Amino acid sequence: MNRTDPASHRALFADYLARWPAEAATIGRFADLLDDTQDPFLRERLAGHFTASAWLVDRSGTRVLLTHHRKLGRWLQLGGHADGVRDFARVALTEAEEESGLTDLTVDAEIFDLDAHDIPEHKGVPAHIHYDVRFVVRAGANEDFVVSDESHALAWREIDALVDDADADPSLRRMAAKWLSR
Repeated sequence: MNRTDPASHRALFADYLARWPAEAATIGRFADLLDDTQDPFLRERLAGHFTASAWLVDRSGTRVLLTHHRKLGRWLQLGGHADGVRDFARVALTEAEEESGLTDLTVDAEIFDLDAHDIPEHKGVPAHIHYDVRFVVRAGANEDFVVSDESHALAWREIDALVDDADADPSLRRMAAKWLSR
């Protein structure tokens, strides 16, 4: 399957809907974005655009690597802009590699989570929406990360502790619950 064409994106969204039917409205927003005449894979589309993220788990599957995001000042999963790349899983994997310095990572083929969230104005770029397509990325033998310029810090966090962490981003708590429900 070509993972870069609209039909493959729709198949990914349909598979996600089958697993998470309660998220139908969110899935509809993502699918509708595929039909926009402005390219939703480019960050210049300020009405909103696609990003991809990595739920980067350790070998045991009990910890996730989080970044203390430099621009947003919060602990979040690794990820970033598609910047014209139309393979969501590839973007998630690339962002995980670039932001963590880890190698020997693998990415699962199915969407793990979807989240549309507001991004505030920053350095002249107006506020906009990120339509974030999230994938499970698995660490290899080496879990010694390197902090990139995009982060204040990186840290492995216990996934079961995130579920009830009132200070954690709501989407992190949701992903932790999804992970633990597998």
